Parts: sequence; structure tokens; C-alpha cells
Amino acid sequence: MTAFLGVERSLTGRRWIGPDAKQARLTQALHQREGLLPAVAQVLARRGVLPEDAGRFLAPTLRDLLPDPRRLRGMEAAGARLLQALSRRERVAIFADYDVDGGASAALLLDWLRQQGHDATLYIPDRIDEGYGPNAPAMAKLAQGHDLIICVDCGTQSHAPIAAAKGADVMVLDHHLAGATLPDCLAVVNPNRQDEDGRLGHLCAAGVVFLLLVEANRQARAAGCTGPDLRAMLDLVALATVADVAPMVGVNRAFVRQGLSVMARRVRPGLVALTDAAGLDQRANSSHLGFVLGPRVNAGGRIGKADMGARLLSSTSRAEAEPLAALLETYNTDRREIEDQVRNAALAQIGTRATDGALVWAADQGWHPGVVGIVASRLAEMTHRPAIVIGFEGDAGKGSGRSIPGVDLGAAVQRLVAEGLLARGGGHRMAAGLSLTRAQLAPAMARLEELLARQGAAADRGAADLRLDGALMPGGVTPGLIEELEAAGPFGAAAPAPRFAVPDVTIGHARRVGDAHLKLRLNADGGQALDVICFRAFETALGQALAETNGRPVHLAGRVEINVWRGRRSAQLRLDDAAWAG
Repeated sequence: MTAFLGVERSLTGRRWIGPDAKQARLTQALHQREGLLPAVAQVLARRGVLPEDAGRFLAPTLRDLLPDPRRLRGMEAAGARLLQALSRRERVAIFADYDVDGGASAALLLDWLRQQGHDATLYIPDRIDEGYGPNAPAMAKLAQGHDLIICVDCGTQSHAPIAAAKGADVMVLDHHLAGATLPDCLAVVNPNRQDEDGRLGHLCAAGVVFLLLVEANRQARAAGCTGPDLRAMLDLVALATVADVAPMVGVNRAFVRQGLSVMARRVRPGLVALTDAAGLDQRANSSHLGFVLGPRVNAGGRIGKADMGARLLSSTSRAEAEPLAALLETYNTDRREIEDQVRNAALAQIGTRATDGALVWAADQGWHPGVVGIVASRLAEMTHRPAIVIGFEGDAGKGSGRSIPGVDLGAAVQRLVAEGLLARGGGHRMAAGLSLTRAQLAPAMARLEELLARQGAAADRGAADLRLDGALMPGGVTPGLIEELEAAGPFGAAAPAPRFAVPDVTIGHARRVGDAHLKLRLNADGGQALDVICFRAFETALGQALAETNGRPVHLAGRVEINVWRGRRSAQLRLDDAAWAG
């Protein structure tokens, strides 16, 4: 295929790939038959959406996409046990992970129970002192004071901790990869159990919890009772789905699209306080969920108190929510500073050893376990290979890993646990967590690299090709166009936000923002000038090249978005790449 706009090697070393002939034909059909704007038609064509399916795709609904909850093993029993606990006014505890998915899952259950006059105990383990998932002391103590313990976004491989919960029923609502055997408990509802067919494997934990509530409401109706309005809870499911990088396919599209509509009503106190504290003064989209709201909810579990995110999301009043949101905002700022320190140290470390394998990894004493996953994500983006980052406290290390498309990191980490090379570990295809000793570090990383190499995580991948949906002229990039493009969403994992080239333009003004960012304004040429923002530009070849073009024409590529500043809405290009024009 001919490189798009002739860009064989961009300023970041990438080849640009545009629509092929098949996509071009489908774009034309969508434009002519459905009356879609050409840019919107290009986005749908890239997803392979046929004209006859365009209407349903652009308006995903739960009516069309919600699966029968009973397709998941254990769901019917879990729904019945939850209703039993409600009707008998039993003591219920919710044991949740400390990330957005865990917090939103817990908030869903707390909200559902509270609307029916029943409170539950929230327990979220401390990331540093207890680590991920159920632990035996905590489960044993909860069992002493509760009749039912519900583990959300964790528990699938917690055999011993769940066994320690003597005297209480335990059920697990999770989505992480399961082992060959499951814990001995009332139910393990997980689309990624080995005996499931995998068709619902794209659900995050909050999606699984939502299906449980659908099942519980259905059973309640059969008994002549009415349950809470579940559609009003989709804001929590949407936030978790995007923040946990769940694939934007199937019912996840309806969860996010309808959840964003719920969020726009500004009813849930925790999310209202969070958006206000973040300074988000426009209707949230999927990008805001992933890059603005999600990190702030996560900040408590990363460097603050583990339960802060769940407490915020389940708040019932502004008086309760606003102080939590303000504190999370502060923690998020602190998190960025800690992240920068660890990232710089990790980059220096990987630069001292050979980087021609299938894995990049870094480890050191005192690296905060709350930021190692974010740093691993940055390393994976920069090197185009799976990355592991580990922080040690004495002899004990806790780490996180992030993968690249086509490489199942979670399965490889589980293999190391089975081989005795890690103390603990698990996750899913794109992310994993692990615990190990210093003595295990070198052999574990060597073995992990071997396993990932077998999956094709080779060092010669280089920068991935940049796939573009088409080209736009600067004057055509307007807030109206961007709103039309949003209708083709939601965007996220497995459904990347559309990227367009803005070809053959000259830069009229360039300004460095902070230490690493770059703000540009394109020459208007008689039309509306277009602003461009390039985050972390000076960490790549883009920064210096675009800061000093001296009038040389360039092709720019990135995502178009609406920028709101002091109430004024304007179009903006968020730059991903650039290439010299001619």
C-alpha cells in the first residue's frame, strides 16, 4: 500500500497508512446512502460498518446490545443470594480493588443496596501494606461480622484468602484471567473463567456487576418487587469501562454512550464534585473519562487512602463529595510529580542495558508502587514492547506491566507464577501485576522475555505505523464537525479515536508550554486559524523540529477536539505526528 501523503518516515519514524480502496468505496456508500459527513463516513468505514448498520451503530442501545446475564456461570445463584441478603437484612461487606473499576463496582453495589434501605461495609485493601486482592487476615475479620462478602474486581485466584472467610458466604464478581481451578465459594462470576466461551470477555468488573444487578432486578420483579433504576447507574459503568481500558465493542459501547448521557445530567454528587475539581467545564466524552476523571479517582489508591475513590463515587451529598474530590485533585498532582521521578529513573536504567529483546523492564528501591503501572505504560508506548516496572521495599518487590496489541502479558505472568518464578501475579492481556523477591528478579524477567518473544514481541517492531482516517483542511476543522465525529464513538480500546492528517500547512506561531509541551498556530491562509497542541513534544523529535520550521510546509496528524477556554469553544488538533511536506 502506498504511504498516505507519501509519508514513508515521519518525524517520529512512522509510516502513515490511510484508507485503502475498500474503505474508500465504503466511505462513499455511507456518505451517499446515509447522508453522513465524509469525515464521519471515513471513521465508520474504518470500523467496517455497512450502510444498513450505520443507524444502529451510531445509536448503540442496551435494548439491542445487553446480553442475558445468565450467559455467565454462577450469575443466577449470585443474584438470588444478593436478594436473600437484602430481604433478610443480612450484614454485607464489599471487598473491592483500589482502582477505578473496583471503586465503581463497589459504588454500584452500595448505591443499589442503599436505594432499598440497606447499607453495606466497604473494604478496600491498602496498596502498600496489603497489596492487590483479598488477603486472609482481612477476609477472616470481615467474616466475623458479616454474612455475605462480595469481592469485586478481584478474588478469582484468591483461594486461600476466601477459604479464610469462615462463617460467611463469599461471591466473586471479576474479569481478570482465571486459573485452572476456582476458589471454593458461593459463585465466581467472571467472563474470563476458563469454562466460559469468552464472548463477554470484553467486560470490566463494573460491567459484570451491572449484569448482576440486572439479574437481581429481574428476579425481584418475578417475585412482585421493583428494583432501582439501573439506567441511572450507567455513569459509573461508563467511567470504569473507559478507565480500565476495556475494548469498546458490543455492550461496552452502549454502556459508555448512555453513561455519558447520564453523567451530563450532573446528578451523582461524587462525579459532579470530581468534574468541578478537575476544571472540566464541558460535557464529558470518553477521552475525559480516561484521561481526566479516571486518574483522579485512581489517585487515592495510588498515593493516598485506598478507599477514597470508592467513597467519592458512592457519596450521597455534595458536602461529603467535595472535600474528597479536592483531596483527590491534590493527590493527583502529587502523583504526577512522583511519576516523573520514577519515569526518569527508569529511562536512565533501561538505557544502561541491552534493549534488543522482547521486553523492557526496570526496578529499584523505593519506587512508589502506586505509579509503577503508569510508568510501565509510558515505557511500552515509547519502546513499542511490553514493559514491567517494579518498586522494591527491602527484599519485596511489587510491579506492574503493560503490553502491546497482540501480546498477552497476563497469561505470561500467570505462567511465571505457576513455574514458581513469581510470588504472585495475574491480570489480563494488556496489563498485569506481580510480586517477587530480589532473588527472583533476574530469572523472572529472563523467563518473561522468553515467553513474550514466542508471542512475537520482537525488538525490531520499531515505531508502529500511524493509521489515519483521512485528511482535513484547517478551515474544515470546526466544533460542529468534531461533535459529528463524537457521534461515531465512543472511542477507546479496540476503537481508537479518529486521526486525520492536516496536509501541507505552515506554522505561523510556535510556543513552548511548560517543560515538554508545544503549542502551535497554523497560518490561516484567508480562513480560520487552527490551534495545535502537542503534549510531551520535546520528549521526541517533534518538539525541536516544529518549534523551528522557518516557514517550511509540514503535514500534521492527530485527533481533533474541542477546546474550551473561559467559555469559548474552539477546534483544536491534538498532534500525534508530523512529516515534512515535499
